[in-house]
Amino acid sequence: MTDQPLKAIVEGALIAAGGPLTIDQLLALFGEDERPERAAILDCIRALIADYAGRGIEIAEVAGGYRVQVRASVAPWVARLWDEKAPRYSRALLETLALIAYRQPITRGEIEDIRGVAVSTNIIKTLTEREWVRVVGHRDVPGRPALYATTRRFLDYFGLRSLNELPPLSEIRDPESYFLSTNVVPTSEPTENTP
Repeated sequence: MTDQPLKAIVEGALIAAGGPLTIDQLLALFGEDERPERAAILDCIRALIADYAGRGIEIAEVAGGYRVQVRASVAPWVARLWDEKAPRYSRALLETLALIAYRQPITRGEIEDIRGVAVSTNIIKTLTEREWVRVVGHRDVPGRPALYATTRRFLDYFGLRSLNELPPLSEIRDPESYFLSTNVVPTSEPTENTP
C-alpha cells in the first residue's frame, strides 16, 4: 500500500467517524496482511494536520484519539448552519462540573459543602446523561456516598487531551464562560455517540 491511499483511508475514516478515533481503531480498519505500522498511521495524521493548515477544518488530538473538527476561528459562522442553539447550562451545573473536574474524585456532599448549597438531583442526572461524569467508586464512610469523576467524553467535548490541560483554578473566575468558550462545533450532525 502506498502512502497516498493510506493517507486517504485515514482521512476518510476520521471524517466519517463523527467522533475521535484512536490509532488502534484506525489500525483495525485493515486486515492482518495489509495492516500498516503505527508509525505510518501517525505519519498520515501529521501530514493531514499540515494539509489542513490555514483551512476551515483541522485534525485535533483529544482524549479519545484524533478527530476532524471545525477550526475555532471559523466556528461562529459554521455554527449558524444549525437552527438549534447550543444548550445553555445553569451556573449551578457548570460550577458542579468544574468542582468535579478539579477535585475528582468527589462526593455530592463535598460539592455541596464547597458550593454552600444543595446539588440538585437533576444536575447530577444531566452530567451523567451527557456522559461527562460517572461514579468511580464510593467513599468508605457511613452511607458510602458515590464518588464522581469526569470521563473521556468530557475531555473530548471540551477539546482536551487530559485534565492537565485545564487552566489553573486561579485563572477561572466564571466557569460558564470558560466551559462555553472551549466548546467546538462538530463537522457533522451529532450521533448518539457524540455529545
